[in-house]
Amino acid sequence: MREIALVYLDRSGGLQKFVHDCKKYNDSKQSYAVYRFIISINPSDIVELDATLGNYILHNPIQAAEIFQSVCFIAIKTLSLIEQLQTEAQVSILLKPTHLPPLPSYVLSLSAFPFNYTSQRFYMSKGIAIAMGTVTKYTQGARFLCTEETCPFSEGRFRYIRVHLPGATESATVRNDFVCSLCSSPLQEDMKFRVLGDKQIVEMIDAKVLNALKGYSNDKSHFRIQTFTIFLR
Repeated sequence: MREIALVYLDRSGGLQKFVHDCKKYNDSKQSYAVYRFIISINPSDIVELDATLGNYILHNPIQAAEIFQSVCFIAIKTLSLIEQLQTEAQVSILLKPTHLPPLPSYVLSLSAFPFNYTSQRFYMSKGIAIAMGTVTKYTQGARFLCTEETCPFSEGRFRYIRVHLPGATESATVRNDFVCSLCSSPLQEDMKFRVLGDKQIVEMIDAKVLNALKGYSNDKSHFRIQTFTIFLR
């Protein structure tokens, strides 16, 4: 699937954009723990190219991103695109689909029972934004070092990299109880390598609320419409 992913990136123009993004990182004087790349994916095109990879992207996007992570890391090293990059863990890939199949199973409806949304795949959701919070910062990636000075992982290496994944809380990326796998000493974040991003909280409500506001009545004697929260990162 790595070979197919590379072929798709080349044919779709994604590889050219990736090289351009790498150049911006390479020209920057700032040090990064994580190099983040957004890759646009057209599900229809990639399913026609390889159905297995297309299905994997639609239903296992986090695992599919690891395939593109491996491809991008090899490309960076082969073409010497980012001199500062050391490990594959420093490459963070976010797959961004241009659209999803127009099928009911890809629509997230919080008014339909049962709520069988346990998988971490892509869904579409439509609603009305009734409130928006201010834009704040969150940690996209961080580097940790062992606090034991005699430990090989106490300096110089990108052994411990924490990267924010979709659906994870802030504490999953940065907290103070991580320990070294080699000597079991506490890990401490190297603050100069922290990578920040923007996030915004949006309160949404199902579009069906418009019918209730219009005084529309149906056969159901009782119904309730509840808001839900979206995190934009």
